[in-house]
Amino acid sequence: MKILVIGNGGREYSIGLKLSEDKNISQIYFAPGNAATSKLGENIKISDFNELAKFAKDKNITLTIVGPEAPLSAGIVDVFKAHGLAIFGPSKAAARLEGSKAYMKDFLAKNGIKTARYLNTDDKEKAFKFIETLGIPLVVKADGLCAGKGVIIAQSHDEAKEAVEQMLSGESFGDAGKNVVVEEYLDGFELSFFAICDGENFVSLPVAQDHKRLLTGDKGPNTGGMGAYAPSPLATQQIITRLENEVVRPTLKGMQAEGAPFCGVLFVGVMVVNGEPYVLEFNVRFGDPECEVLMPLIDGNLGEILLKAANGELENVKLKDKCAVGVVIASSEYPYKNSPKAKISVKEIPNDTHLVYAGVSEENGEIYASGGRVLVCVGLGKDIMTAQQNAYKLCENVHFEGMQFRTDIAWQALK
Repeated sequence: MKILVIGNGGREYSIGLKLSEDKNISQIYFAPGNAATSKLGENIKISDFNELAKFAKDKNITLTIVGPEAPLSAGIVDVFKAHGLAIFGPSKAAARLEGSKAYMKDFLAKNGIKTARYLNTDDKEKAFKFIETLGIPLVVKADGLCAGKGVIIAQSHDEAKEAVEQMLSGESFGDAGKNVVVEEYLDGFELSFFAICDGENFVSLPVAQDHKRLLTGDKGPNTGGMGAYAPSPLATQQIITRLENEVVRPTLKGMQAEGAPFCGVLFVGVMVVNGEPYVLEFNVRFGDPECEVLMPLIDGNLGEILLKAANGELENVKLKDKCAVGVVIASSEYPYKNSPKAKISVKEIPNDTHLVYAGVSEENGEIYASGGRVLVCVGLGKDIMTAQQNAYKLCENVHFEGMQFRTDIAWQALK
C-alpha cells in the first residue's frame, strides 16, 4: 500500500506514525507535511486538488487520508472521487456539518438531536432580540470556518451584541462571520466523541477529553488545545450508548436523506449537563490534539481500516486496553503572536512514550520550534495516572527556549 496524508500538523504526524507501523505500507507521502514528517515518509509541495489527484494516480496511491477541515470543506474528496481514487473523508456537501455552524444547528434540530437553544441569522436586530431572552453567559459563533477561533463566550448581553455586530459587519472573521449563531451557554463537562463512518455504518473510538485553556487550572485564553487524554472515565457506558443511538445513528441517516452520505470521522463535541449529553458542535475530521492520543489506542492497521471505510465496507476496529495522555508543548508567545524560532533538544524517549511533531521546521538537519503548538508528548499506560506520569516524564526530556505546557492534563479523570 501507498498512502497520501493531507495536512502538516501534529494530527497528520500522528496518523503517519501509526501508518509507519504497518509493514504492508511501502510509502507514505505528506502534502505538505512538516519538517518531522519527512522522517516518516516524503513531503510533497502540491496544493492544487487536481494536481494532487494526478500525483496520486501517477504514484499508484492506494488511499488518501485528509487531516484538516479546510480541504474537506473545499471539496478535495469530490475531486479525488471524480478521478476514481480512494479517499477517506466526507464530501464537500457532508463537510457542511463543520463548515457551517448554522447548517449544523439546523440539521440537529431537524433530526431531533439534543443541542443548546439557538438562533442563526444574518439580521442584527433579530440576534439582539434573541440575546435578551438568554441568561448570562451566552455564546456567539461565526457561521464559517475560523480555525477554531470563531466562538465568543459573552459575559453580558452588551458583549454578545458587540460580538454579533463585529461578525456581521465582517470586521471579526470576514465572510465566515456574515451569518451568526447565538445560543444558550451549557454548563457541564465536555467530551470529544469520535466515530469512523463509511456512509451507513460506524465504529466508535475511545472517548477523549481536550483541554482548551492555555494555563494549568483551566486558566488563560482558549487555544486550539493544550492536551488530551483517552479513554475518559467521565464517558460512562450509558453516555456512550446514548451518543451512538441519539446522535451518530440519526446523523448518518439524516445525511443520507440530505443526499450527502457521511464517510469519514464524525467528531462530536459533547457537553454533559446533569448527566444529559448535548451536541455542542460537529467536526468532520480527527481533532487535534485528540488524534495524538487516539492513534496509539487503535489495535490494527490504520490504512486498512480507513480504506475499508472509504469503500463503504467498514469492519469492527480492535482497541488496545490502554490509556493515553498527550501534553502539548507550545512556543513562548502562543496563542498571542508568533514566537522566535528555537532549536529543540531531546535527551531521551522513555518507555511507553513518543513525540508527535507539529509546529516545526528544519535548519541544517536540526529540528526547530517554529511557533504555535510545537509538539505533543504522548504517554501510554495501564491507567490514566500511569499514562499521565509517562507523558510528563517525556516533557522533562524535551527542551527549547521559551517552551510552555500545562502540568494538569487529565485532571478531571484523576480528581
